[in-house]
Amino acid sequence: MILSFARRLLTETDPRVLAKFAYNFGFKGMRSVELYKKRLKRGEHFPPFLFISVISSCNLRCQGCWVDVEAPSKHIALADMNRLIADAKKHGNSYFGILGGEPFLHPQLLDIFAAHSDCYFQVFTNGQMITGAVARELRRLGNVSPLISIEGGEIESDVRRGRLNVLSKTLAGLENCRRNRLIIGVATSVCQSNIELVSEAWLRKLIGMGVHYAWFHTYRVIGPKPAPHLALTPEQVRHVRRFIVQMRAKLPLAIVDAYWDDKGEALCPMATGVSHHISPYGDIEPCPVIQFAAESIHDRESLYETMNRSEFLRDFRETAARATRGCVVLERPDLVRDLVRKHGARDTTQRRAALAELAALEPRTSQYDPGNEIPEEHWMYRFAKKHWFFGFGAYT
Repeated sequence: MILSFARRLLTETDPRVLAKFAYNFGFKGMRSVELYKKRLKRGEHFPPFLFISVISSCNLRCQGCWVDVEAPSKHIALADMNRLIADAKKHGNSYFGILGGEPFLHPQLLDIFAAHSDCYFQVFTNGQMITGAVARELRRLGNVSPLISIEGGEIESDVRRGRLNVLSKTLAGLENCRRNRLIIGVATSVCQSNIELVSEAWLRKLIGMGVHYAWFHTYRVIGPKPAPHLALTPEQVRHVRRFIVQMRAKLPLAIVDAYWDDKGEALCPMATGVSHHISPYGDIEPCPVIQFAAESIHDRESLYETMNRSEFLRDFRETAARATRGCVVLERPDLVRDLVRKHGARDTTQRRAALAELAALEPRTSQYDPGNEIPEEHWMYRFAKKHWFFGFGAYT
């Protein structure tokens, strides 16, 4: 599997793209986690991975979306992006997850990537804005991987994404990426309407389309229209986990997950402190689905100092880790409300209804399923997770 995957990367991707991935994401990404471990020993908290929603607007209207895509568009200015990325780089960070809305609607997105050739950017996108010209520029830059969201077949995609002909337009963007020899990912928010994509046949189809990694999220019941009927059952979540573990040892395709460690024990990236989120308005949030903040990127010149000193983020990490190894928003929305009130955190949405939405949520299960842990089978994933993506002492 490893040799087949390596052969795919060597023959299907541009040498510059592969070199940037190996150095900026691979080597420097591992180093950023090691620096994070050292910070923890000093009692400092600044995540090695930042997720930044650069714009609030989107061309789609997905079920269960928590972003104010229909409100007036707001995006983070180029100068602010350069400042916060530069500050993170000073402390060893090199990887940034870029979210939206639809990130490619940001008028200066490519300028951001160009300004930081020593970093690696993973763009969470619906792919429809990736024209041939955009894909060629991404190839020239070499430091960007598009993670393209596909939510099912033609009918399922139109229903889930709230528009017509969604899949064909998304696949056109994916093909532009393939022709320009980029490292390509496909993400799926697994729910009741598309769980058939959790199959070997689907992954083999992705390989045939030139996709190099897949990321299966489990659907989060959150936002103004949470659509609880789409949520997976605990049995289905176990099925997704078991499938990921098995396919990792079988197919020449990387499979990403953010919910389990090497032993199959659940974890939350926010609770471990490995990542936090910055909204299109510059608000510093615990994670993308928790739309409350006590601080902003505009509070201090140093993002590092702002996040390290944040009592709100610290309390959120510690409270979530004490309550569950899963998703605190799904399992204990009452604790989220209590923390928001305790710290006087502001609602960071334009709709100003996030607290009421939390109050309306029914507690439900998440990835935490004690007694049903499914450990990693492949030695490479087991080694990587043990050293660079685990609990970091959060649950001890």
